[in-house]
Amino acid sequence: MEERESFRSRLGFILVSAGCAIGIGNVWKFPYITGEYGGAVFVLFYLAFLLLMGIPVVTMELAVGRASHKSVLRGFEALEPKGSKWHLHGWVCLIGSFILMVYYTTISGWMVDYFLRFINGSFNGLSPDSVSKVFGNMVSDPVELTIFMGINVLVGFGVCAGGVAKSLEKVTKVMMLGLLLLIVVLAVNSMTLPGGEKGLEFYLLPDWNRAVEAGLGNVAAAAMNQAFFTLSVGQGSMEIFASYMGKDHTLGGEAVRITALDTFVALLAGMIIFPACFAYGVEPSEGPSLIFVTLPNIFINMPMGQLWGALFFVFMTFASFSTVTAVFEALIGNCMDDFNWSRKKTVLILLPLVFFGSIPCVLGFNLWGDLQILGARGVLDSEDFIVSNLVLPIGSLIFCLFCTTKYGWGFEKYLEETNTGKGMKIPKYLAPYFKYVLPVLIAVIIIRGLM
Repeated sequence: MEERESFRSRLGFILVSAGCAIGIGNVWKFPYITGEYGGAVFVLFYLAFLLLMGIPVVTMELAVGRASHKSVLRGFEALEPKGSKWHLHGWVCLIGSFILMVYYTTISGWMVDYFLRFINGSFNGLSPDSVSKVFGNMVSDPVELTIFMGINVLVGFGVCAGGVAKSLEKVTKVMMLGLLLLIVVLAVNSMTLPGGEKGLEFYLLPDWNRAVEAGLGNVAAAAMNQAFFTLSVGQGSMEIFASYMGKDHTLGGEAVRITALDTFVALLAGMIIFPACFAYGVEPSEGPSLIFVTLPNIFINMPMGQLWGALFFVFMTFASFSTVTAVFEALIGNCMDDFNWSRKKTVLILLPLVFFGSIPCVLGFNLWGDLQILGARGVLDSEDFIVSNLVLPIGSLIFCLFCTTKYGWGFEKYLEETNTGKGMKIPKYLAPYFKYVLPVLIAVIIIRGLM
């Protein structure tokens, strides 16, 4: 068994943890649903639910990791009452992280593909119809998708093979600081476009009419979902990073910093997308079409559009790849603890497993395009449903109940661990909220997700 690794710096821990949370959903999903549900009205609900749900659950996952200095399965085993079975959730976390990576690596590959297309000028002079065909042609080519998925898998495991402090922390620091710089530069550029101010109004001014039209209950529910899923809690990724932490700082403060970085990226993504869409008379649309059809059309009509397009897809590559390396590390850490493997052996086993496990997602866009797994869902949508609607919310409920009930670790021990160190403390009087209200809110998300 190798000696437990640790982060070299607090900044490294925060950036790696935030990198796990910051992903593609921050960029296309958050701005779109913000626009749909009343602009700043939705943002206010979103920020409220981050405080009410997101940050508390992050502290719970961090507390289990730091108290045990082990991955999820062994961490629960170390902290649970004798004879209880909380540790079985560790296997769900391991499988959930694997399922997430066998489709996320494909999407991350799209970002690299588009970055190279902007660099080599593939989009220059294309008509709107031709731009939309680029995406269709890309996903219909299994060889192209496999190559770019493979690059993500190979480079991701290559980074993690070097260890937490020597490689993952160093690479993530550069990538995340680059991401934060890029998003500010891109947002300033979008906000200075002629006509872009209308996009900012649409995005940032509370439009109660739009919110009432959508239904305030729906706005609240959408904000609750987004606040919860954006932080990637429930499948043990945050937990593994906390197992490499020292006890110098309270976990409430660290959870706030991770959440603040994630929220900063989501909010600024809207400041890139809405002003650009309004400046060029384009309706912001949902999903892949926003990133891969709408925005390239805007970039190629913009002064220095090739540069801005390339920078945007470098940013998207950093956002997706920071999640890839973080979840790879969670997979590696879990396997090292659960099976007593060395880091090198774990990487050599997981690399081909993730690569070949990702092939069905690649083929789901072309050769297996008619294949439906869960209901009317294709391969990627089925894999995403399992992770987003089952593993993350149910896992978060398990962490919550484990940390707050006498049948698990218990609220007193959780609070003591969370408040150890310098920084913001969670007050004891919040116990009734943590024990009785928070689990109900998470249950609401699970039920809505299944419906």
